[in-house]
Amino acid sequence: MRDTGTETETAPSAQEAGPSTAAPSTRAAAPSPGEAAAPLLPGPGQPSGPGPGGTAAPDAAPEPEGGKDGAGGAPGLGSFLARAAAATAVLTVLGAVLGLVRDQAIARYFGASDASDAFLIAWTVPEMAATLLIEDGMALLLVPAFSLALTRRAAATGEQSADPVRELVAATLPRLCVLLTGGAVLLMAGAPWVVGVLAPGLPDPSLAVDCTRLTAVTVLTFGITGYFSAALRAHRSFLPPAGVYVAYNVGIIGMTLALHAVWGVRAAAAGVAVGSLLMILTQLPTFLRLLPLARPRLPRFGRIRRRAVRTAPLLGVAVLAPVVLFVVSRQSQVLVERFLASTLPAGAISHLNYAQKVAQMPMVLSLMICTVTFPVVARAMADGHHEKARQRVERDLALAGMVVLLGTAVVLGYAPQIIEVLFQRGAFDASDTGATSQVMRVYAAGLLGHCLVGALSRPFFSSGRPTWFPAFAMGTGLLVTTGAGYALTYRFGVDGIATANAIGISTTALLLLMGLGTRVVPIRARAVALSLGRLTGAALAAGAAGWALAPVLPDAALSLAAGCVLVPAVFFLTGLALRSPEVVSLLALIRRRFTDGR
Repeated sequence: MRDTGTETETAPSAQEAGPSTAAPSTRAAAPSPGEAAAPLLPGPGQPSGPGPGGTAAPDAAPEPEGGKDGAGGAPGLGSFLARAAAATAVLTVLGAVLGLVRDQAIARYFGASDASDAFLIAWTVPEMAATLLIEDGMALLLVPAFSLALTRRAAATGEQSADPVRELVAATLPRLCVLLTGGAVLLMAGAPWVVGVLAPGLPDPSLAVDCTRLTAVTVLTFGITGYFSAALRAHRSFLPPAGVYVAYNVGIIGMTLALHAVWGVRAAAAGVAVGSLLMILTQLPTFLRLLPLARPRLPRFGRIRRRAVRTAPLLGVAVLAPVVLFVVSRQSQVLVERFLASTLPAGAISHLNYAQKVAQMPMVLSLMICTVTFPVVARAMADGHHEKARQRVERDLALAGMVVLLGTAVVLGYAPQIIEVLFQRGAFDASDTGATSQVMRVYAAGLLGHCLVGALSRPFFSSGRPTWFPAFAMGTGLLVTTGAGYALTYRFGVDGIATANAIGISTTALLLLMGLGTRVVPIRARAVALSLGRLTGAALAAGAAGWALAPVLPDAALSLAAGCVLVPAVFFLTGLALRSPEVVSLLALIRRRFTDGR
């Protein structure tokens, strides 16, 4: 992504400013309405940011905190992020594949029945905990906090008596563990009340209560997992955090296969608890290796606590409250869906769950880009480099939008074939395939909205200052989802619930896109919207082509394999016809790499 020509003076880094001088905050002016928008992705031969021909040279990736990788010269930031994104992609795909195997095991043994509905009600606990403590809430709070601590460590003089990073851990991790342990115990004790609130329409809630008590341990284990993930990502160690869902799904699959004949669906709930413990063990060695490095001679504990309060201003209630409200409001969309679906015939909750899990895979893959670059944005904001943050955010939106819209086209065209190949066996029959695939196509309408909410929310919280706008936008979307759900569920059933989800999350995404540029990072909202509009047109054309040609091959697996070639081809050809800068730049880059390789 290139600058549009506006000359911007880049603020000096904290190291350049000196140990006691904060880097000045420089905010680039957004282009005027009449200014031509540059492509959001760099073309072939173009730098990915302002380089020698622009206004500032790109930062090199900071050396890792110790370890043999930190001994030599630091690699360039672009190549470092590319390698991190590639490694994260591999582990993300592996975790997603194991997630499908997990869902296949549950569908095979329990189908879409009262037992699977009971498990999915209990599954609400780890879903909420994962969003709050791993994926969004903890990351949005702690990645900026650790980034600021690392900036202060780098800017400190050699005579500093304590390490700001270690002070932050000492001041926050023990208290967090105590708080989360209390929350897990309360959830176990209040499981009957929780199930009654989440699914008042269940005829026999006892099985759901047992499963909820087993999954309640994730309140603690996911919190520790999220803490470790945020700390490691801030240190630019991405492999262990990316591997946590591999370990998690291995635990669930193993327990389900081993004990389903004895415990029934409770085996899957026990697997949730076992898998969450494996998530901690996956990151613990790296966490212990990185954090003790360059351990200072620590002063007394009282002094640590007082200094840590100054080191971690990002963890105050003023910052914590809007993050928690945003994350809870986002996850509450699932609560609304299951509340409404509990009044429908048995299996409705399961159809929604299977459809949502498969349909959201493109969104998960697209957001891995933002997961890798979020520490870069937070560090740029901490150093006062707002122009670099703008370029990074715009590039992330373009890449994530392209990935999720290509996936959306595949879902629209081949939903029945996808569900048949993945789930139609055992207790999951053809009628379940038809119902689930129909819901999945409806969910696909909201995939871009889900992707944008995940991508746009991170910059709001990267500066470490309290901001209520994301919570307001998410709350507005939740109200839209709730109102539309009540209006549509009675007439359209699960399809009405999925439609309400798509409308609500798209409302939130639009609000966040309009609000980001005026509040935090001065992105070119009009250029971003135009780019996404062209990609959406390409996705609709590709999805329609797949939908029309999917029935030509009667075998579901062969049809899906052909669709994996047809849909991308139509998507990129339509993108070229619509003159999408991202598609043009990407194809030109691929062509240049292929030519250089020859």
